[in-house]
Amino acid sequence: MRDTRLSSALHLLVLVSEAQKPMSSEQMAMSMGTNASYVRRLSGSLRKAGIVQSRKGSPGLRLVPDPAKLTLLDIYLAACETDHVELFEVHHNPSDRCIVGRHISPVLGGMFKKLEEEAAHELRSLTLADCIAALRAHAAQANDSEGVA
Repeated sequence: MRDTRLSSALHLLVLVSEAQKPMSSEQMAMSMGTNASYVRRLSGSLRKAGIVQSRKGSPGLRLVPDPAKLTLLDIYLAACETDHVELFEVHHNPSDRCIVGRHISPVLGGMFKKLEEEAAHELRSLTLADCIAALRAHAAQANDSEGVA
């Protein structure tokens, strides 16, 4: 199953960054195609990591770091509430009675770790500002100039 927390977090953060006025969790949920409770849970993870702030009694979120300094790795770690990239997991309980079963976990574990390190490196090289710029360019190419609500 694919995890959508990073793309959801990026969607939320672009909305927060680009919105002309603070958006409610219901408005963000509508844009993201999800429900407001998911937006609030995701916002809580981002708030806990210091990426967004909110004020009691006031709608919307505020982006704390400069988008050019906020890496996709920072966002991934916050959204997934983890301290490392984990994309793959080796299946549980392989049989010790089989040569493959006896050796598959360490072999795949090493391969997966290398892939995850490479993914972390790539995520570290991209920022929220890169995402915003790409979104603006894509919208301009599609001749779509409507602002964020």
